[in-house]
Amino acid sequence: MQNRTKRDLEDALKRQLLKKPLGKITINELSEDAGISRMTFYYHFRDIYELTEWACIEDARKALAGKKTYSTWTEGLLQIFEAVYENKPFIMNVYHSVDRARIENFLNALVSQLIGGVVREKSEGKRISEEKQGFIAQFYTYSFIGVMLSWIEGGMRESYPEIVEDVSVTMKGNIVNSIANYSEN
Repeated sequence: MQNRTKRDLEDALKRQLLKKPLGKITINELSEDAGISRMTFYYHFRDIYELTEWACIEDARKALAGKKTYSTWTEGLLQIFEAVYENKPFIMNVYHSVDRARIENFLNALVSQLIGGVVREKSEGKRISEEKQGFIAQFYTYSFIGVMLSWIEGGMRESYPEIVEDVSVTMKGNIVNSIANYSEN
């Protein structure tokens, strides 16, 4: 029941974002739209921004289901772009309503799961600390976030399959090479 309420709130938020900017949406409106009380909203979320972050993370979780391996990371990245594109009104409204750091946090939640999974997989059996694995994952996560933010900032007009292909070509072998470089030190 708890997840159902959260999903109802997410749906209400997305409906409201089609009508007005995030900063103009009230908790009363969301609660009424979702068919719950205001107190029930606060039982699940601190504020609208926490709901927004949860919605982004949930979309990422769904997009990445089973796509966190080295052989499937490109497909996972493509699915992240698809999830963002499918929620374009939501994402564009959020992008124009909150500061860049908050957007980066949302995207970090999306991308870090993917890259972290790939780095852990390719580090198995190698002499590399978890700290260095984390650094590699963070480095590539921020690269992807930069590319995605640029795409969002441009109104998502570029073909995201082409962007993913360019990222894939650019990245080919680089995570494995980074792990090997640390393993040798």
